[in-house]
Amino acid sequence: MTLSFKQLTLYFSLLSIGSTTGWLGHHYVEAKKSVIEVKELAQVSTSTSGNSLVSFSKHNFIAEAVEKVGPSVVRIDAAQKLTSQAPEALRNPLFKRFFGENLPVPEERIKRGTGSGVIISADGRLITNAHVVKGVDTVKVTLKDGRVFEGVVKGVDSLTDIAIIKIEATDLPEVSMGKSEQLIPGQWAIAIGNPLGLDNTVTVGIISAIGRTSSQVGIPDKRVRFIQTDAAINPGNSGGPLLNDQGEVIGINTAIRADAQGLGFAIPIETAKRIADELFLYGKVEHPFLGISMVDLTPEVKDQINRKLDTKIKNNQGVVITRVIQDSPAEKAGLRQGDVIQKVGGVVVKSPTEVQQEVEKSLVGKNLAVEVMRNRKIAKILVRPDAFPESFELEVEE
Repeated sequence: MTLSFKQLTLYFSLLSIGSTTGWLGHHYVEAKKSVIEVKELAQVSTSTSGNSLVSFSKHNFIAEAVEKVGPSVVRIDAAQKLTSQAPEALRNPLFKRFFGENLPVPEERIKRGTGSGVIISADGRLITNAHVVKGVDTVKVTLKDGRVFEGVVKGVDSLTDIAIIKIEATDLPEVSMGKSEQLIPGQWAIAIGNPLGLDNTVTVGIISAIGRTSSQVGIPDKRVRFIQTDAAINPGNSGGPLLNDQGEVIGINTAIRADAQGLGFAIPIETAKRIADELFLYGKVEHPFLGISMVDLTPEVKDQINRKLDTKIKNNQGVVITRVIQDSPAEKAGLRQGDVIQKVGGVVVKSPTEVQQEVEKSLVGKNLAVEVMRNRKIAKILVRPDAFPESFELEVEE
């Protein structure tokens, strides 16, 4: 068959279009296959510890932890009535005699605060910080799903900054407890709370340190060894949970250093849970109290004490008693200023924090063995701790 020039041109054009379409189709299929493979790789990308690192899907371990725990984190709105008194002169009976009932009426003000809390049981038991609810008149608890309950403060323990709240509800989402004792610096840390009134805020960082003393944190009146984290914690986060990468609660957020960035602190969950259980059971917590001040023994401290005391300290290391409170269990048992503590309850101690830790494990009213070095000799003394006085303040605790 003979083809004209126009027919030949059309024929070759169609051949060209067909081959191009085939090439494009082939590469479209390959490209689609590559996208699928990338998504699959992203979803199985894991760290050496088995936790998901970076994912191109909408979920990662942080999102999964928050999704798991978020419904158990609540907002706490507390209010306290403050009544300003009339000036002293106006309270004089003579003013009432002359002015009758026209005296100025004291103005009533309301102090409000916002914090966070976490549900620890399906029947409405919550943990928060003592400083969030101490002394307040009303507590409103708002769940993530929008439900609002009137809360009742069932107990407050200022020494550990833990408080408990009860709301009348059932089938509430409760958290899973982790173990702070197994933490090591560098592990993931996730904080959830209501900082500055911004509900359900999530921040992430790492465990920066463990075992921080209350003095190091800047709140020496507490009896807690804190978890330090760089996950952002702001006013309003107080009482909210600190999570590990499995979505387990490892601490209760409590404090920040206002003069620094990236320094947040949480109460270990074991301490928080123990205090909460005692508060729910008894309404209060009895902390054992000896009644001594103590410091690490350094050459400088040794020289200062030796200049003041008749008995001379020979040790270069240890925990030295610098003060014994009058009428305290320590004084009654015979502990003295200048004694260097060696053991408490049979456990060797090398710092005031370790002494405090062992005393906290003891029982009020039960004998506690304290071993001290005195005049180059070991003295074993039985002390019977009292309950820590509520109004007591001491620069170095015990």
